[in-house]
Amino acid sequence: METVTSTPLAERPTLMPPALAPHVSPTAPDAAAPAWPLWQRVLFRFFCVYFVLQIEPWDWFRAIPGVSLVLRPYDAAMDWAVRTGNARLFHIRETLVPVNGSGDTSYAWARLCLLLSIAAVACLVWTVLDRRRAHYERPAYWLRLVVRYYIAMAALSYGIIKLFVLQMPFPALSQLATPLGDLLPMRLSWLFIGYSTPYETFSGAMETVAGLLLLYRRTITAGLFAATGAFLNVAMINLAYDVPVKLYASHLLLSCVFLLALDSRRLIDFLILNRPTAPTTAYDPIFARSWQRWGSGLVKLFIVYNILVAPLRSNWTRYQMARRPPNPGPFAAGVYNVRSFVVNGDTIPLTSTDSLRWRDVIFDNAGAGSVGTRDSVFWQRYRRGYFRYKPDTAAHTVDVWKTSAIPRDSTFLFTMRYEAPDTNSLRFITAIRGDSLRVDLVRTARHFQLTERQFHWISEYNR
Repeated sequence: METVTSTPLAERPTLMPPALAPHVSPTAPDAAAPAWPLWQRVLFRFFCVYFVLQIEPWDWFRAIPGVSLVLRPYDAAMDWAVRTGNARLFHIRETLVPVNGSGDTSYAWARLCLLLSIAAVACLVWTVLDRRRAHYERPAYWLRLVVRYYIAMAALSYGIIKLFVLQMPFPALSQLATPLGDLLPMRLSWLFIGYSTPYETFSGAMETVAGLLLLYRRTITAGLFAATGAFLNVAMINLAYDVPVKLYASHLLLSCVFLLALDSRRLIDFLILNRPTAPTTAYDPIFARSWQRWGSGLVKLFIVYNILVAPLRSNWTRYQMARRPPNPGPFAAGVYNVRSFVVNGDTIPLTSTDSLRWRDVIFDNAGAGSVGTRDSVFWQRYRRGYFRYKPDTAAHTVDVWKTSAIPRDSTFLFTMRYEAPDTNSLRFITAIRGDSLRVDLVRTARHFQLTERQFHWISEYNR
């Protein structure tokens, strides 16, 4: 999609893998390019259909007014096909859960099965109907282009957000107070990365560099190696720690390996056999007319703006907001022990078997916190009840919501009246499930070593 002089298709290496493909004469026209072996043509047909349906490159242009409306019938048809295919063939789950915070939902697996099935059937039909075609040089160029930008988009998206330390934030007080054994593997890995700003920034820099290298033809191979290393690490973390983005990470890694495999002969000669190697021309544009070159340049500018410039601007704004001093609100952030818990006038003692009594309350910031209770009135996560709140300092009241990690999942719970005798004491008065409740809290000097600087050049003993 670059606006430079095009290179004849015959000068570009053939597809799967070039090591087994005949030599292409630099002067041969596209029609005279050497024939691909049957297995190579069959594999190309399968991967071409699969990658196009999986990547859906038309989605890249939804920012253009009217494109979403045009694509609405396709979206509806794909949704119908996924659900019908699951009901009649795949049976992943009786009721499919759409992709949400998790990318590995039953809907995502049903969609994967559908795309693989479509690719297999389309490959068979394509092979029968187009069995006399000798090669797919021109379609191969377009497939490379689509897969290349797919990888670049993901690398820049994940890389830029990590550069600003926004994907995995430093553990909140509620997370620091959660016993290690109560954490799920995914949350453990998330906190492991979020704890170290240098490591998260380094990870983001590697992904961002990979994405930038993929935008320039001369550095595509270097970008593919960088992206392969980055996404291999991501895929392994997702698999080893049960992070629910396994399918997406695996697709990104497969895409990198796919493009490297197309260039396998040249890479093996250079990296392993120590033989002289000519530069690849597989990504050189094939546009002969000036309007085609100008058009491709405009399309590339549009894509680069949406995958590089816009994310930089939006994440910079988010970074500045995150760096602002938080609004202290009426409650100081910290851990508060429950000194007394009174229900309908009766003081409830703390016991190991009581699942409703509050043990402590943690205010993470001016709008979120958690309660040490198993009461399902709160959103339960890692043996704590999470909530969001909005205080009214004039009326001395607090509105409390039950808010989970699911987008737009927020339920109003109750309004509490609060009293603050001093900076370390709080009293909440409210009603839950028709029962009156009074809770007296005292702020503790809870200390977490993990929040301190934990780096030593000289370490005499294991710590």
